[in-house]
Amino acid sequence: NGQVSFVYYILSLLVGFASRKVFLDYLGTDLLGLNTTAQNLLGFLNLSELGIGTAVAYTLYKPLQQNNRHSIAEIIALQGWMYRRIAYLIGGGAILLMLFFPLIFSKTNVPLGYAYASFAVFLYSSLLTYFFNYKQVLFSANQQQYRIIFHYQSVLLLKNIIQIAAVMFLPHPYVGWLVLHVLFSTLATWLLHRSIHRNYPYLSLSGKEGKQLADKYPHLLTKIKQVFFHHIAGFALTQSGPLIIFAYTNLTTVALYANYQLISTTVQSLVQSLFSGIHAGIGNLVAEGNKQKILQVFEELFSIRFLLACTCCYCLIELMDPFIRIWIGSSYLLPRSTLYLIAGILYIVLSRQAVETYIAAHGMYQDIAAPIIETTLNIGLSCWLGYLWGIDGVLTGVLISLVVVVLCWKPYFLFRYGLKCKLRIYIRMYALHLLCLMVACMSSHFILQALPLPEINNYFTFFLVGFIHFITFVSLLGGMLWLVTPGIRLFIQRIFNLYHR
Repeated sequence: NGQVSFVYYILSLLVGFASRKVFLDYLGTDLLGLNTTAQNLLGFLNLSELGIGTAVAYTLYKPLQQNNRHSIAEIIALQGWMYRRIAYLIGGGAILLMLFFPLIFSKTNVPLGYAYASFAVFLYSSLLTYFFNYKQVLFSANQQQYRIIFHYQSVLLLKNIIQIAAVMFLPHPYVGWLVLHVLFSTLATWLLHRSIHRNYPYLSLSGKEGKQLADKYPHLLTKIKQVFFHHIAGFALTQSGPLIIFAYTNLTTVALYANYQLISTTVQSLVQSLFSGIHAGIGNLVAEGNKQKILQVFEELFSIRFLLACTCCYCLIELMDPFIRIWIGSSYLLPRSTLYLIAGILYIVLSRQAVETYIAAHGMYQDIAAPIIETTLNIGLSCWLGYLWGIDGVLTGVLISLVVVVLCWKPYFLFRYGLKCKLRIYIRMYALHLLCLMVACMSSHFILQALPLPEINNYFTFFLVGFIHFITFVSLLGGMLWLVTPGIRLFIQRIFNLYHR
């Protein structure tokens, strides 16, 4: 899973940046901003998904382990029954939302028809998930995410490549871009649907028995209600920012921020790909109940996550501006203060997964007050500070909400109610990691200042200088962590054993 996902995201990275470059050069920032805004508006409607997929994946772990095909078929049928009703709700909400498009896009310089067409195309792709693609949760819960990449995401990658050619050579490039989006989304759905039924031919229930199945699995409905509140916080983190930025600025600023967000999201995807399939493994570990082993693996996961998160953020701060200059030009740069805020948010998003994975493995979604507080702080502070400071204010609001809930509350919640250990174990672990980070940052600064690095003015010098920055920092921080914490040593030993069995 990790190897296939990593290769896929490397390819996605290259194609994504090429696509963004072509989109900006041939279609301009207004169309890109319109594209981004339309997707975020649809994100509001997708919030009605309620977190069903997450709850279903958790519920499937046990029947998959026991090969209880009847229970698996019933759970998937129940999911389909709920998803179809959500699809109808999203469709109705979309129609109502489009009535307000003349008001929402009143500040744009592109035809209003483009806004309707873009939103309709993204809506179509989203509804395919609710009617057909939802069954892919079986691959995820059964540690077979690589099948999703082979049969679904690889087709979408090919779509992006052909869309680049369409934008460059077709007489009506954006219309061609939208048509290709529809065609390839349909093809990817068909291939995924065929693969699911080839691997799980016993999924014969239609979902018409949905009400009876809902009564049979009340714990699933309880989990869905709890997960819903956590999805609200996740939505506010990923979707509300561009919309609030648009409210206080314009589509051009949204497009500039979208370029940085693309890079940040790609980094997240790359890191996530390395840990593809780990959630089900942690779930099995927690089910075993070996407390010493559970804590040992947690520290191992925390250390490697911390190392990757800090390295990614360090490289982002040092290399983002040079990359933007040679990729799309200096006119697309944002202020350094904005870059620091983006890096801070990225650090928390990447490093939080160690705690979040263990919380999910324990099925601990009952802290519904936490996502409510996170969402309130996120949107409330973003709106207030955005009014005062623009885009930096919006991002500051996001960062404050993450610090309060993710960095402070979540670890306490896990150690107090999940691991049932003293919080000082986590605090000591985090303090040692932060100490290593401070030493690594100062050492990297002095070493790199002393080196005669070339000026970054093309892709060759970018990758050369970037490689030097990466190797220097990851070696220093990794070496420090290896000396003072057991997590990195355990992880290196695990990798060594994996490839020398």
